[in-house]
Amino acid sequence: MKIVGIIPARYHSSRFPGKPLADICGKPMLWWVHQQTKMVQGIDEVYIATDDSRIRSVCEQLNIQSIMTSTDHKTHLDRLYEVSTKIEADFFINVNGDEPLIETSAIEQMIPIDIDPSSLYVANLMTELKNPLEAVDFSKIKVTTDVFGNGLYMARSPIPYPKGTYNFVYKKFVGVQCFTKSALEFCYYANRGPLEEAEDIDEFRFLENGQKIKFFEANVTTISVDTPKDLDKVRLLMSEKLEGREFVYE
Repeated sequence: MKIVGIIPARYHSSRFPGKPLADICGKPMLWWVHQQTKMVQGIDEVYIATDDSRIRSVCEQLNIQSIMTSTDHKTHLDRLYEVSTKIEADFFINVNGDEPLIETSAIEQMIPIDIDPSSLYVANLMTELKNPLEAVDFSKIKVTTDVFGNGLYMARSPIPYPKGTYNFVYKKFVGVQCFTKSALEFCYYANRGPLEEAEDIDEFRFLENGQKIKFFEANVTTISVDTPKDLDKVRLLMSEKLEGREFVYE
């Protein structure tokens, strides 16, 4: 069984252009994500999937394997599908390029066990919201699942609404996923539905077309870098980590 790690890295982000190359303690953000991913037991190869020659050039300088993809992809899932047509593997583990604090142990939870590689399999990490402000931050995707861990709904607004009880832990989407090739192919050719259009959440491509997403909960301290303000937080936390101090997630 072959498992490949893919780190999508797009230069032209609408909210934060050049984000994958943003400096964090002397290294570009994509380097930190790559370091954590390549240490995962069970992943055979790791690639940066990009559409920009500047990112490819930095990868070459840092001896990181990269693969060029089309500039026309609308979502990271489309980019992953193109990669799956160029690299042979049984499973593709996506680690978002804006998760520089992601723990290797969290990525390891995505290593498939007793999963048929020919099946349509999609899995995703989620974690507890530790900062109450994230519940109303539209850039942090909130997740609800059934009792078996299958995704029910994802939203940019707080879900569920606590009418019956306040005794509820909010969960958020973490950018670490596992796909079979058939899952990526299904997503690429499936229709974009009204919920995906409204929430602008790519993974609705599966849910709106009758497919399951298995969610695994992980206790992670990651911060997805969506804005320059997030980057400032990550730089501080990474500095504390490198100095051997235990950092506090806020």
